[in-house]
Amino acid sequence: MEQKSALLAGASGLIGGHCLRLLLDEPAYTRVTIIVRRQLMLSHDKLVQYAVDFDDLELVGEALTADDVYCCLGTTIKKAGTRQAFCRVDFDYPVKLAALTQHCDAQQFLLVTALGADVHSRIFYNRVKGDVEEAIQKIPFSGLHIFRPSLLLGERNEQRSGEKVGSVLMSGLKYVMGGPLRKYRPIQARDVAKAMVQVAQKNLTDVNIFESDRIQAIANGMGI
Repeated sequence: MEQKSALLAGASGLIGGHCLRLLLDEPAYTRVTIIVRRQLMLSHDKLVQYAVDFDDLELVGEALTADDVYCCLGTTIKKAGTRQAFCRVDFDYPVKLAALTQHCDAQQFLLVTALGADVHSRIFYNRVKGDVEEAIQKIPFSGLHIFRPSLLLGERNEQRSGEKVGSVLMSGLKYVMGGPLRKYRPIQARDVAKAMVQVAQKNLTDVNIFESDRIQAIANGMGI
């Protein structure tokens, strides 16, 4: 089995937390590096933690060296406070991370955006997600894998009342959401993380986009 190293940004988030546990359990990885604002209360033989200022990510140096890079960074406009602050987390940081890690010879970049990501969207959130996809596609990774999950299910560290109400409503409708509507079904964050780690082991080349229904199928063991 090929022995690789992984770098994860966003380990304290909903998808990132699941992703971290899966990466530590994945035999293909001998080292898992996480870059966080504050170190996590977690230790593991494989785990290396760096507390960083994402505004000065270029100063981190060798911490950004890895074969596979998992980017699970993201916030909300409400939490960020302003659109500008939201863009800093959801656009600036992922693009900077992609450029710096590619310069450090990373082969694969795995990016979480959102269902509906579109540079031409009238919805600000979706447009930013489309913008970050477009920007990172210009960076020459061997493989760029973009994951567009629908409404995420799972226990967050912070409360998001709007998402909680939406998840209840959508969960009740998921059994009638078939065919083209299947990709709008809510999805467990752990399934998104599971699909990401599985995709990375296939070493796919070029740009690959996984809509929410395909993410779910991969997590369910239906192949990539």
